Amino acid sequence: MRTLKYAILGLVSQKPMTGYDIYKEFDGPIGNFWSAKHSQIYPELKKLTQEKLLNYEMPESGESLKKKVYTITEAGAKELDAWLSEDEELAPTAKDVFRLRMYFCERMDPSLVKDLLLSQLDKHEDKLTYLKSSMDEHYTKKPTKAQLGDYLVLSGAISREEAYCDWIRSCLPYFK
Repeated sequence: MRTLKYAILGLVSQKPMTGYDIYKEFDGPIGNFWSAKHSQIYPELKKLTQEKLLNYEMPESGESLKKKVYTITEAGAKELDAWLSEDEELAPTAKDVFRLRMYFCERMDPSLVKDLLLSQLDKHEDKLTYLKSSMDEHYTKKPTKAQLGDYLVLSGAISREEAYCDWIRSCLPYFK
């Protein structure tokens, strides 16, 4: 399945976007749970246009480079809606190199394990702080219907980071 296809259709269904706008979205809220590289986005945009799921216009923009502004077609909206209504199977467990390393911690010096745990705790606490500040910045009151998806995913990202920090803290007493 071309999941990036649906991410792009979903983004463009919210508002017309350039390829660069789409790329930047993966540095924003979507980046908390999904990633895409520049080299993946543009070929997918070309496919979506060929499949008549997206259209584009190239508005006049002075002497600068002409940019394609993509909009979703009726066929694209139908395909996106069909995909959105599917019940997703449980995804395979995400790969986590740090947890894999911890699985074999008996081979390491306990002080090294403790240092690695503390380093990861710092990184996850930093990410948690960033996510919470993003939540505070954008959601001082109940989210609007248009904000609900971002709010739900951001709350999930906060829960994920809190759980990861709790797990690391529960590991630390084993390595005094």
